[in-house]
Amino acid sequence: MRSETLKVAAARAPRGVFARYLALTKPRIIELLLVTTVPTLFLASTGWPSLSITVITLVGGTFAAASANSFNSIIDRDIDALMERTMHRPMPRGEISVRAAFAFASVLGFISILLLWVLANPLTGILALVAILLYVLGYTIVLKRRTAENIVWGGAAGCMPVLIGWAAVTNSLSLVPVVLFLIIFFWTPPHYWPLAIKYKDEYAAASVPMLPVIATLQNVAKRIVIYSWIMVLVSLMLIPVAKMNWLYSGSAVVLGGAFIFESHAIASRVRRGVDPKPMRLFHGSISYLSLLFLAVAIDALL
Repeated sequence: MRSETLKVAAARAPRGVFARYLALTKPRIIELLLVTTVPTLFLASTGWPSLSITVITLVGGTFAAASANSFNSIIDRDIDALMERTMHRPMPRGEISVRAAFAFASVLGFISILLLWVLANPLTGILALVAILLYVLGYTIVLKRRTAENIVWGGAAGCMPVLIGWAAVTNSLSLVPVVLFLIIFFWTPPHYWPLAIKYKDEYAAASVPMLPVIATLQNVAKRIVIYSWIMVLVSLMLIPVAKMNWLYSGSAVVLGGAFIFESHAIASRVRRGVDPKPMRLFHGSISYLSLLFLAVAIDALL
């Protein structure tokens, strides 16, 4: 009880200017995006990528993601204020004005596109712009408040870092980054829907039509299983497409099997009418993606 009180007090404590703007960018989401970018650089380089292109891509990609997340924070400030999970973010707390946040997000976006365009190549800059627009316009403005398919199609923005990383190295796109894109695309729903199950009541109170809000738990669990199977099958497609070695192949099978097992476990618990324990899959899905892409990087060095 005391620890919970301390957590609440810490969440309400005043933050410095740097901490406010950092929180606006949702750094934990950016970390996950970089987890997929770095291995893609290794795969595109068929070994160690150059230090300069790595730094340029990571800095530019971080700024692009920070820009998109900051715009999202501005637009969703009314929703965030209604949800306990998000009400401590800078915008609903009134720590940053809308004008200042908009200027901050715009500058970050401009720098990211300019940096990648000039120091990497124009294709990389264009892909960064597309990623920002997909997340801000496609997901946040158009889809999130209108359809339960929001996280399915809106999740495409989170797949863009692999295209950006590949283009930064090769100045082109091919089937390999498309397969990487699809792995993340089909990973996103079974990653996010468990979180939406846990916070179903909060999303309902904020009138956000996440799938668990408008569908039965049985239907949500069924779709989690379907997307999990598709994701694993797509991950196996990378083996022939990118000529992956034994390390990635074995990792994809083992990690994919564990992911599918837990997705079926949720469905089983739902059928039995017990606690579905959705956060087990949510946290496990992060480990899955991190370890799978780590295998991509190591495999590229073999």
